[in-house]
Order: sequence, then structure tokens, then C-alpha cells
Amino acid sequence: MLYGRQAEQSVIGELLEGRSGALVVRGEAGIGKSALLESCVASARVRVRVLRVTGVESEADLPFAALHLLLRPVVDHIEALPPQQAEALRGALGLGGAIRGDRFLVGLATLSLLVELSAAGPVVCVVDDAQWLDGESADALLFAARRLYAEPVVVLFGAREGGFPARGLPELRLGTLDAEAARTVLAEQTADLPPAVRDQLVAEARGNPLALVELPRMLTAEQRSGALVPLSFSLGTAQPVTDRVLIGFRDRIAALPDATRSCLLVAALDHHDELDVLARAVGLLGASLADFAEAERAGLVRVGLGGVAFHHPLVRTAVLLGCDIAVRMAAHRALAETVDDDRRTWHLAAVTLQPDEEVAGKLESLALRARRRGGQTAVSAAYARAAELSADPGQAARRWTAAAEAAAEAGLWQRADELVARAQQQAEATTLKGADLADLAQVKAKLEIESGRPLEGVRLLHEGAEAADDLPVKLSLLSLAGFYTWASASHPDQVALARRSEELCPDGDGLAAVVRTFNHAFRLILEGDAVTTLTYPMPDQAERIPFEVRFIIAYQSMVRADLDGMLEGSAQIVEECRAEGRLGRMPQAMTIFTIAQLLNGHHRSARSAMAAGLALAADVGQPQWGSYLAGVHAWLSAIAGAQEECAAMAAQAIRDAGHRRWMPGYCWAEYALAALDFGLGRYEAMLDRVDRAMSGPASHAFLWRYSWPDYVEAAVRAGDPQRAQEPLRLYAEWAEATGRAAPLAVLHRVRALLAPDSEAGGLYERALTLHSEAEQPFDQARTRLLYGKWLRRHKRRAEARTQLQAAMNAFDQLGAAPWSDRAAAELRATGLSLPDHARAGDPLDVLTPQELQVVRLAVTGASNREIGAQLFLSPRTVASHLYKAFPKLGVSSRAELTRLPGLT
Repeated sequence: MLYGRQAEQSVIGELLEGRSGALVVRGEAGIGKSALLESCVASARVRVRVLRVTGVESEADLPFAALHLLLRPVVDHIEALPPQQAEALRGALGLGGAIRGDRFLVGLATLSLLVELSAAGPVVCVVDDAQWLDGESADALLFAARRLYAEPVVVLFGAREGGFPARGLPELRLGTLDAEAARTVLAEQTADLPPAVRDQLVAEARGNPLALVELPRMLTAEQRSGALVPLSFSLGTAQPVTDRVLIGFRDRIAALPDATRSCLLVAALDHHDELDVLARAVGLLGASLADFAEAERAGLVRVGLGGVAFHHPLVRTAVLLGCDIAVRMAAHRALAETVDDDRRTWHLAAVTLQPDEEVAGKLESLALRARRRGGQTAVSAAYARAAELSADPGQAARRWTAAAEAAAEAGLWQRADELVARAQQQAEATTLKGADLADLAQVKAKLEIESGRPLEGVRLLHEGAEAADDLPVKLSLLSLAGFYTWASASHPDQVALARRSEELCPDGDGLAAVVRTFNHAFRLILEGDAVTTLTYPMPDQAERIPFEVRFIIAYQSMVRADLDGMLEGSAQIVEECRAEGRLGRMPQAMTIFTIAQLLNGHHRSARSAMAAGLALAADVGQPQWGSYLAGVHAWLSAIAGAQEECAAMAAQAIRDAGHRRWMPGYCWAEYALAALDFGLGRYEAMLDRVDRAMSGPASHAFLWRYSWPDYVEAAVRAGDPQRAQEPLRLYAEWAEATGRAAPLAVLHRVRALLAPDSEAGGLYERALTLHSEAEQPFDQARTRLLYGKWLRRHKRRAEARTQLQAAMNAFDQLGAAPWSDRAAAELRATGLSLPDHARAGDPLDVLTPQELQVVRLAVTGASNREIGAQLFLSPRTVASHLYKAFPKLGVSSRAELTRLPGLT
């Protein structure tokens, strides 16, 4: 029975009753997290399937070790998962199908498996001591837990303060017990103690339940009787409660026979769930399983068919602290002779005190196996230990570099920085091969960029490109160098660095020509060329095109106004990332895909993609892409007239971009705020904002060329058409250079604003003809709005109504409320009665972004399972979204969705 935890039990009880969600229970060691979790699960009112795992510090470097233990009772259900997910999960758990996995794809597979199990009844996962989970298991479980929506699955984590970051999940912090509850707990344990002793124990325990149980066992006979002998843990000492409990455990362990202590040490150094393996290991130390009996009687462990369970994690810690190095090394040797390959390698590494290439090689092989399973944290740990045992400085530098790269991939930036320093130190003692120098330069560049020093990263990428002897590697590095030079906030060194990226590009056709050309474009843009539209032949599809190059090809389609190509290329990148399970690349891919949808006027689809991208950027720890998407979110909010949302997202984008000197997020935020001013008719404010931005840290962004038409119109509306002349000249030069219908249509529209009446009508008609060649609903509706207004002023009311009605309907479907209101006002001015502007509206308006994503895929005929695989949701969540969406849309089946405009 628990005392003093009624409020906490109620919180967890409500979650279990709701049957879906996740919670992190935090508190200091011994505060009662485990007891609380077990008590709540045991008292659940409905029968639930419970899966349990406890993090073990000694297994923190074994990829997916905890996930394997959690899911081991249900691995036979893996076959029910989609093939890609099943293969990834089998590979992660070491059950075959070992491929290079993505830890977040494993998280999706974990979610799918839990949901599959929940079809037979509610499922509860209890993950205790989560601060000691291996990184891969933690990532997978958190990924799954954040996506629980309506499934009867609950995930409960217990973790110490300061460990196990779990952003996005609700937390429950356990405080100390109040005095009354503490006295009740103590009375249950030690009813025979005198009141004065009990009072002192309550004071010493400071509300920590473990201390209340363990401190009485530390009393001598005299102290138990109340004799005036100072307690060994006397009140007022500076020692924390947990330290005093730890000392008590150490004292009890020290009193055990040598053979029992050996058994405890073997159990503490390696998790064992097979008693025969444990028996062989302790046998090599002259002990047997029977020697655990003394420790069981002392209340330190329990031994059963499931292995050895320590009374508390502090017991394990006390065992390790209480032995000397010789005893510990003997236990490692015994374990090395009895456990499987990966664990054997770690135990050998623990007793290898001098450089040993054989052991280092085994550790590198272990790292490669971990990489195939998607375990970057374990990869880093194995490579780092291999580097420590490397006799050759070149091998050591290569392994330190690989360790740093894996740490960076896992988002462990501080650790990666430490490992790079070790690699650099070794590199200075030898002559590295070109490939190794390139790898070291690339990981150093990543760290500089992550730390907000993108141009320092570019210099390192140049070093790597000069050293690289593999052409695709060289071109990847130069692609990144060009992009990050441009993506940095304004700096005097940018042009010189961009020129260097261009100079380093090798001669030749194909991919080399592509990289050389777009680096030339980046340089021209940074030099102030506002109309760059360089083109290049696409490389042969048979040629191996690195991801970085493909991304920039799609990205630079903006410069050429090739919006169809941008949409198609970015969609392919997103789909391939999904198909290959490369969720770590997805935020980057989703960013360019979202922008492509937005520029093509598909605002609702862009909002859905943006929401998914933001969630993934948070999951995989990529704040620069999160900043970018926050800026895009701000623009979409501006067009919808959501002022507060626009301001909040713009502030987030600017804050995150400023920290990393990351220009794109800042640029989109400013672009969004300018769009908000323009949409609400604040023309002077819009003009001033753009003028300021054009002299700020994002002045070299080519996104501004898409704002020039708005600037021209704002200048006309503000009564200052002269101010529009230079932006119009620049836009005209760029639009004509692209030769594409979409920007040319907008060019004719803004020229019509400044043209005499004898020419304006023809310009508007030409603009609409060009719009019909390139589908861009938002820009086309804006042209209709201006043309309708012009027609109304010239007393051509019937024609004006046709244009204005079409514009209003389009704005309604796009969710562009301020623009729809403008069109409605113009319609009223023609004499049409629209008292409350009863918008035709888009029926999709009523859906949340995620419901919209689900419905768009459902109308294609995709199953719930297929939709879930694309959106990183469980099939049950997909079903729940459809269940909520159907009545909102006035339909009752998937087949009826095809009737709705905007879906097919």
C-alpha cells in the first residue's frame, strides 16, 4: 500500500482509464516512482496487457537492448506489421533482417506493434529507470509515445530528475512524502522503535520512501533502543539521503561472503535472464547460484527464472562501488567466456588496458552491426572504445571520427565535439588518407553549423572537398558548402567563400556540371544579382546523385521559377525518404516539399505537410529545419488572417534562426509579417518592413523576388507609385528571364496596376491567359480580384461580378479570409447583396491539418495501414481521424469523399 500518493495515483489512474497516452513520472532515487507505477497498473479497473522493462546502466551502449526486453514477449506479432516496418524492427531486435535501419522507423514499427496488440485489449508499457535506457530504445519509445492518439495504449516512464529528456510528453513530478505519510511508512517497517528514534529517522529520511525503509536497517542495537549514541547518518550532515542509503547498501554487501559478492558483481556487470549463462559465469569465479541466497536474505536481490532482480538500482551501484579493479576485471573475464558476441566484445574491452588491434577490430565490427540495426549511440560508443585501443594513430583518428559522426547523427552534439577533439589530436600525429580527412572535415563542419557558425562549417567543407578522392563525396561537400554559405545570415566573407565553392568544383559534364552551375548561382545571388536564373541539364538518372545534390537541385527550382519541377522533385525526395525509412532526413525533405506546395498555391496541403514536418523536426532534434518550417507556418497564418498565430510562429522562427545565424527561417518570418501587413491593408507598414529586411541579415534570400509584386501593389495602394519602379524593373527582368507562365502572369498583373486604362484591361486579360497555363490558385484569384475591381470602376459590373465571384470562391477554398473579405467588399460595391459574406467556403476548412492529410490519402484508395506508414501514425489513429472527419464533411464512407472538391 502507498501512503501520501493519492493525488499522483489519481493522475495515473485517469490516464489508464482513458486508455491512451503517455506520462513521465520523475523524481529522485528512492522517491517511489517504481512503486507508484506498479501500484497504479495493478489497480487498473480493466484487464490490461502489461509490458515491462527497466533501464540498466551497464546496457546503455547496447542498441535496442531495452526495446528487445520490452517486446520479447510479443515478437511473434511482428509479422503482422507492414513489411518495411517488420524488417526494421526485426533488424533492431537482432532477429534477422538486419539492414541499416533508422531509429525513428523502428519507433514507428514499435507504435504499430503496440497498436496491433491493443486490438485484443488495452496495453500498458511500464518503462522504469528510463534515464538508463540505451539511446536507440529511448528514441523509439518516445517516438511511439508522442503519436498515441486514440489507441488503447498507455506508456508510463519512470525517470530520475535530470535524465531522460522527453520533450512533448506530460510529466508528473514526485515530491517527498509529508510528515504524516512518512511516519506511517516508518511505522509499518519498524513498529518496535522508540518514538524519539522514529522521529529522528523521519527527519533524516526527508520524505524519501526508500530511506524510510533502509535507514532503520543501518541502526546498531544501541541506536535501536534509543541510547544517546550519535547515529552514523546523524541529522545535519551534508550527505544527501540517497548517498546515505547507498552507504548502507555498501555496508550490507561488505558483510556478505566472498562468493556471494562475486555473484552480485557478475549480475551487476551484465543483465542476465538466462540462469544457465549466469551459473557458468559465477562458476568461473568459484561460486554458484546457491551463493545468491545470502544476498536474498539480506533483501538485496531476488533470483528467479527471469534472472536476477536488484532490490533497487542503488544496490547495483553499491556493488560496483564496493569492489576493487582486480575483482571487477576477473568478473569481466568470466562474462567474456559465457555471453554472446556483442557483450563478449564489451567485456573484453573492459579488461584490455593497452592498445590491442584485435579487440579494437572486434569493437569496430560491433559498431558496424549496431549501425545496420540503426543504433547510432551504440555505434559511437563502440568506435570510441576501438579508438582508445588503437595502436596506429591513423586508425585511431579514423575511429574517433566515426564515433563523432555517429554521435552527431544521434543528436549528441556535446559528445560529438569531444570525440572530434580526440580525432583531431590523433590526426596531428600522422598523415591521414584523403577519405579520412574528408570525413573528419565533414563532421567538424556539422558541429560548426549546429553551433551557429555556418561559415566556419563551410571552410571545413572546403577542406574536406580538397582532400576527398571520391567524386560523389567531393560534390556532396561542395553542394553543402554552397548551400550553407548562402543560408548563413549576411557576412562579409560570404562572397569569397561562395567563389571558393565554385572554384573547387571539378570540370566535366553530368553531376559535376550541375554542382558547378548552382554554386555559380549562389555566388551571383550573394553578389547582389537579383535575376539569376541559371539552368543546367539534369544529370543522367543512372548516375549516382547524392541526397545533398538532389535536395539543392529541387531547392534551386525556386530561382528558376520551375515550380512544377520543384513540387515533383521534392515529392520524390519525401517519398524515397519514407520508403527507405530515412526519417532523419524527413524534416529537410518536408521543408522543401511544403514550400513547393505553398508556391504552387496549394495552401491546405502545405499546411498539412508543414505540421508533419514540424513534429518530425522536434522528434529528430533538427531546430534549423524547425525554424524554417515555423517561418513557413507564419506565412500560411498570415494569408489566413490569423494575426496572433502568425506573430507567434514568426517570433519562434526568428529566435531559432538568430541563435544559429540561419537565414532562411528569419527570411520566411519577415516575409510572413510583410504578407500579414499587406493582407490587412497596412501598406506603409508592409513597405517599410520589406525595406528594412532588404538591408538585414536575410537581404540575399531569393525568396524576396516573390515579394516584389506585393511591394509594387502596396506602393500603388499607398499612393507612392514611384516607389514601385525599381522592384517592378527587377521583377520584370527576372520573370522574363525565366520564360515561365506563372511569374509572367503576375508581371502582367502588376504592370496593369501602373498602366493607363487603355492598356490595363488587355494586361489583365493576358495575365489570366497565362494563369490558365500554370495552375496557381492564389495568384490567379488575386489577378481576378484586381481585374474585377478595375472592371467595376469602369462600370462593367456584370463582368466584374464574374471575376470577383471566382476570386472570392477561390480565396474561400484556400482559407485566405482577408482576401476573401476584400473580394466580398468589391462584390457588394457592384450592387450584389452579400450582407454577412456567406462564404461558399471549402468543406475541408473544418478539418484539422492531420485530418486533412489522412483524408487526402484516403481518397486515393490507400488503406489505413498504408496511410499510417506514410504519416507515421498507427492504423487505429488513422481510423480515428477518418471517424471524426466524415461527419464534419457530411459523408459516411470513403467512396463519398470523391464528391468533395479539392480532394481528387
